[in-house]
Amino acid sequence: MSDGVEQFRSRILERKPLRLRGGGSKDFYGGPLQGDMLDTRSHSGIVGYEPSELVLTARCGTPLAEIESALAERRQGIACEPPHFGAATIGGAVAAGLSGPRRATAGSLRDFVLGVTLMDGEGRELIFGGQVMKNVAGFDVSRLIAGSLGTLGLILDVSLKVLPLPVAEATLRFEMPQDQALDAMNRWAGQPVPLAATCWQGEVLTLRLCGAQAAVMAACKNLGGERIAESEAADFWTALREQTAQFFAGPDTHGPLWRLSLPSVTPPLDLPAPQLIEWGGAQRWLRGAVDAAQLREAAAIAGGHATLFRGGDKAGGVFSPLPPGLMEVHRRLKQSFDPYGVFNPGRLYPEL
Repeated sequence: MSDGVEQFRSRILERKPLRLRGGGSKDFYGGPLQGDMLDTRSHSGIVGYEPSELVLTARCGTPLAEIESALAERRQGIACEPPHFGAATIGGAVAAGLSGPRRATAGSLRDFVLGVTLMDGEGRELIFGGQVMKNVAGFDVSRLIAGSLGTLGLILDVSLKVLPLPVAEATLRFEMPQDQALDAMNRWAGQPVPLAATCWQGEVLTLRLCGAQAAVMAACKNLGGERIAESEAADFWTALREQTAQFFAGPDTHGPLWRLSLPSVTPPLDLPAPQLIEWGGAQRWLRGAVDAAQLREAAAIAGGHATLFRGGDKAGGVFSPLPPGLMEVHRRLKQSFDPYGVFNPGRLYPEL
């Protein structure tokens, strides 16, 4: 038992509201920050890595960059490409549950969480899942923790499934309007094309192909388009993942940043602000001052939901309101894991 873990426990047992924080790279995300800060970076380090088993276990305060560097030495990585947004830690990455450009084809960060060790509101260390996929049975609490924004407990350790890096990669660009781009992305997604990521913005569709050399070369030949130089392509996808591309530049310069999660086949929405579309049409970013209620209604009619991702007025809620039944499930989970309301109060929903 490390001294750091015992210090975490003593702070938790004071039963005062705590704001869990690693690198602080996701402080902008979710509801207003409340409670005294509990810095998790002292609990750091990779505690297990089995390249042949494709499993890595690390403590919550371990920098995400450190983990990716260790994986890269064995030509492996976290396939969903979680964003850093600065000095991200693995605990913060899992708590936020955000994924990068490859999410639509590789899966979400939640899909790669094999197990977690969690400290709950009673100061108990709870172990969920394990270090192999076969351990997953019944209600998978370890994946429930991903995206909970630290409202259920303090992640101490996390075990992740990792994957080999692709052998070959290519990026293609096409000039086409939004409706044609959405049709093309959904059509190619149903074909044997090694599609890894997509991005449409400003009448330009950009595709990322990853896989075996022969498959990538054949796709380039069949799809056409303009092939982008490797260095330029790498910069493009990194800027998209880290939201340093021009569309995202500055938290408030061009108004709030909204994220719409929609069925990929949703046709173009008539929205009064610039858009950037990822994940084959399933993730659509909107930049500008819009009516939150109207935007959420449009997303709901299309079968999705809208999140106020950065900037803007959070008084109306960051995430779309939940139906009463689903909110009751959230309340019961919160009560079970954090009966005294210690962890990140209001970060996910004001009621929690």
